[in-house]
Amino acid sequence: MLRREIPYGESRGRVIRYAAGRIAVGPEGKPFGLIEPWQAEVQPLCWWNDEPVGLLIGEEAGVDWLDGRDWLVRMPESWFPLLSTALQVAAWSANHRFCGRCGHQARRLDHEFAMHCDHCGHRNYPRISPCIITLVTHGESLLLARSPRFPPGRYSTLAGFIEPGESAEEALRREVHEEVGVSVGRMRYIRSQAWPFPHSLMLGYLVEAASRRIRIDGHEIEDAAWFSPRKLPQLPPLYSISRELIELHLAEVRDGRQN
Repeated sequence: MLRREIPYGESRGRVIRYAAGRIAVGPEGKPFGLIEPWQAEVQPLCWWNDEPVGLLIGEEAGVDWLDGRDWLVRMPESWFPLLSTALQVAAWSANHRFCGRCGHQARRLDHEFAMHCDHCGHRNYPRISPCIITLVTHGESLLLARSPRFPPGRYSTLAGFIEPGESAEEALRREVHEEVGVSVGRMRYIRSQAWPFPHSLMLGYLVEAASRRIRIDGHEIEDAAWFSPRKLPQLPPLYSISRELIELHLAEVRDGRQN
């Protein structure tokens, strides 16, 4: 449904209106309006069902505009690529209006996602931050943890940013040990997911714990525990890769395929 080709040169199409992390609700209850002429401020974004889609960034959101996470819950999973792209490009564009090298105002380029500084020539592209995200298991049991930012009762998988000079596997071992004090053994890469809060690329793994002893860091993690597949806490939303990792392990337990 989404075609990752910037509709450069188009003068009309759908428009996603964004401000302060929120997107306007269109007349059809979708995250864009009807086909309309594009203002000069519209950032060409992509094609959706062979229709051009642009992005218009404002300073203030309307009272009925929805947060990005609310949109992901509201729309079918097939809309995730469009919403993820719009949220990441919007956050980048709103936060990089000035050159990071010399401080002069940057100019948006329409044929690619880039902000160009005419003063020093520096060109800025959307930032993508690679992260690992992993479900740690021990036999059937799942190691799930709580961040202080989570809704009450929710537990999820462990995640963290990859640091400069670090491989994804090194980051995984480090993050798991730092957050819950567990050493891990065998790793299995599953897949990646773009995560637009604000610009992450999540690399998803299933890993086996070398021991069950937990020692939480008390900062990023406020609680962690081993859970049985038959008695689980509130889990992350279905559109997230963290939930996909959990559901994959649960399916393998049901099928008798876990080690």
